[in-house]
Amino acid sequence: MAIAFHDHNVKSGLKDRRKLSAFLHTLIQDYRKIAKVKIDYIFCSDEYLLEINQQFLQHDTYTDIITFDLSASDKELQGEIYISIDRVHENAQRYAANYNEELHRVIFHGVLHLCGFQDKSKTAQEKMREEENKCLAAYFRK
Repeated sequence: MAIAFHDHNVKSGLKDRRKLSAFLHTLIQDYRKIAKVKIDYIFCSDEYLLEINQQFLQHDTYTDIITFDLSASDKELQGEIYISIDRVHENAQRYAANYNEELHRVIFHGVLHLCGFQDKSKTAQEKMREEENKCLAAYFRK
């Protein structure tokens, strides 16, 4: 099982990567019970993520996260999760949140997508937010 974090021409400021990786492994086991896991988190700029959004999703908008499920079967979980550090900073200010908490919210959001949670409808968005909040509370022991 491997979860890796990469800064692509940005400084995410992510601390305690081993603790976070262990937490994400536990989260995945709670939802999917999959032993073979390989997830790469790539922290990047708005411009880099916009290019990915345009190229792969044909969306011409900024976004905070894009999750690609690259799993070849139901017996593995493989993915790439791109997170715009610029959006995380802006969203933290917009929602009067701590940057570190907002960064972790988006990190959890990505893995929740890989675990099957969606956010296309209002009901699904509410469920996703509820799960994000559970993750934040458990991770930060609130």
